[in-house]
Amino acid sequence: MNQADIEAFGEILKKMRQEILEQGEDTLEDMTEEREIYADPADRASAESDRAFTLRLRDRDRKLIKKIEEALERIDDGTYGECEDCGEDISKARLKARPVTTLCIKCKSKQEKQEALHGE
Repeated sequence: MNQADIEAFGEILKKMRQEILEQGEDTLEDMTEEREIYADPADRASAESDRAFTLRLRDRDRKLIKKIEEALERIDDGTYGECEDCGEDISKARLKARPVTTLCIKCKSKQEKQEALHGE
């Protein structure tokens, strides 16, 4: 992978991080606003369910930010795009689909098969 590709992936990762941070700020603002009082318990339950779902999404985003930061570190240290298992290059198509990946498709497939066999 050439330097221009690596820089492009760095920009993609930074944009992803910024979007996630903005979504988190929006969620925080929404949750700190006054809560509505619901006359119907079903409406309240639905609102609480929506809130719990949103919090689960933000937790997933928090974990993704960590992966984004690690990918940006790999860009800085020159190891971005290398499979951490076999050392081969990860295809650009795979990186476009999942810029935070650390495994080539062959090693990821092997990992998923092992997890399925062992019930992990």
